[in-house]
Amino acid sequence: MKHFDYIADDFIPCEVCDSKAVDIHHIVARGMGGSDKDNINNLMAVCRKCHIDYGDKKKHLEWLQEIHENKIEEQATGI
Repeated sequence: MKHFDYIADDFIPCEVCDSKAVDIHHIVARGMGGSDKDNINNLMAVCRKCHIDYGDKKKHLEWLQEIHENKIEEQATGI
């Protein structure tokens, strides 16, 4: 939350569908061969539906990484 300048009471949009995010998704989970990465490059805000539909599924891994990388780039450049 701090990385994107959110506070606890803010509406935090799902990075996939823009609904209210209620989960933090590890993009590359340990179970998918990732390390225990709790850093912003591996954590994305998602709603429960998107977490269930897309999280921890290898076929969506690259797509989720691309979405999240774009979000981080937007934040860094102020777009």
